[in-house]
Amino acid sequence: MAICLLLRHGQSTANAAGVLAGWAPEVALTERGREEAIAAGERLAGVPVVALYSSPVQRCLETAAALGEGVPAPILDDRLGETHYGAWTSRSLSELAQEPLWRTVQDDPAAAAFPVGGKHRAESMAAMADRVWGALVELDDVVTQAHGPHALWVAVSHGDPIKAALADAAGVGISGIQRFRVDPASVSVIARHEGRSAIWAVNTTHGALTAYVRQSDREDVGGGDG
Repeated sequence: MAICLLLRHGQSTANAAGVLAGWAPEVALTERGREEAIAAGERLAGVPVVALYSSPVQRCLETAAALGEGVPAPILDDRLGETHYGAWTSRSLSELAQEPLWRTVQDDPAAAAFPVGGKHRAESMAAMADRVWGALVELDDVVTQAHGPHALWVAVSHGDPIKAALADAAGVGISGIQRFRVDPASVSVIARHEGRSAIWAVNTTHGALTAYVRQSDREDVGGGDG
């Protein structure tokens, strides 16, 4: 089983402004976000990362670039991109929180579909979750075939896509997406083995990640020696 380290991008200008960025162009990292991305790279020191895949959105590319020389150059994959929020793109979160769809996103995400309008594509939360999980499974298989069953690789993505991946790995699906918290520049860890998935870490923001090199030597998914 390969080990996937899911890294959310650092704080962006949209995060700082309270705006739903989606796929809007020219949403960059803030100074704090750059520092967070550099710190994430420092956490990866000593981790033999064999592949780095990234959302093509600017804030993710800037995060990947800040990780340092210890990781490979990023391979872009649109499937790791942010949710397509349609007409909600670039609107303020405080304004969106007043709309009925906001409660659907929070309480019944499986039924949430973002409105069509403007120049940005729209999709449902369920469609986003399907594309992200499909990408992670496919890329994990590629990494395993190329580098062996204990390889570690990084996927740089966004809050909702990473939450969706964790919900899939936990077996709760899109309905459970809001049970997870994923902060900027946090690392979550998923391992797959014989078609099953296990979550090894969620929303970690501090500490070396070398422990997962040792954990990757284990054949069991659940872990635990007791």
